[in-house]
Amino acid sequence: MADLGVILGDLAAETRTIDDVVAGLPASDWARPTPAKGWTVAHQIAHLAWTDRKSLISAAHPEDWQAEVEKLLQVGEDYVDAGAAEGAEKPPRRLLEDWRAGRAALAEALAAVPEGRKLPWYGPPMSAASMATARMMETWAHGQDIFDAFGMVREPTPRLWHISRIGTRTRDFAFKLHSLAPPAEEFRVELAAPDGSTWAFGPEDAEQRLTGSAVDFCLLVTQRRHRDDTDLVATGDGVDEWLGIAQAFAGPPGAGREPGQFS
Repeated sequence: MADLGVILGDLAAETRTIDDVVAGLPASDWARPTPAKGWTVAHQIAHLAWTDRKSLISAAHPEDWQAEVEKLLQVGEDYVDAGAAEGAEKPPRRLLEDWRAGRAALAEALAAVPEGRKLPWYGPPMSAASMATARMMETWAHGQDIFDAFGMVREPTPRLWHISRIGTRTRDFAFKLHSLAPPAEEFRVELAAPDGSTWAFGPEDAEQRLTGSAVDFCLLVTQRRHRDDTDLVATGDGVDEWLGIAQAFAGPPGAGREPGQFS
């Protein structure tokens, strides 16, 4: 398992990849629609900045967390969309500066969390390493929406390991989210890594298995591609069902993407 320092380093590298794309955009391109319905490029960056701010409260000021939750409950179920919309109204330069400052402050706060402390969140409390991994997953996923908006293909990196791991660890969460009983047996997941090696999760002798590329698995569990547009192969009814509902991010079931949307 990667330590917190490694995860934070990879998170910083992932955010720089996206920053490099949006930093030179004219203001008009910040208004470009992305595959997420109703969300522009500005909405995507605003959401990342918004979530970084919420994570910073959890990491640096946990005593204020309950008040933050109560504030969001007053906004209603659409608080995520509302937060993105509010941020998207800022001038692009200001929004970019806010995102940069927020993610730097969060990295510093997470690095200072004492070992063993659990951080409050909208779901179960989590470790600093788990929160950093979740930020890595969200950053990569929303970055994919931006890359897709411009028809750009990004080079896969070993950083996908973090998303692959959280994708397997959230298997039971996805089933419960759909009011389904998680399979009793563990699955074996074998993914072709960007460097040609294999990333394996789960018992080697498991009867139900999933194989394919790490990139496609990450696209699936972040719901950035429909399962029909991936190279993933399921062996077993439980794995096949999982491919239709997999979700590595918190919140209600996502809408996902339509088959053939990016062909």
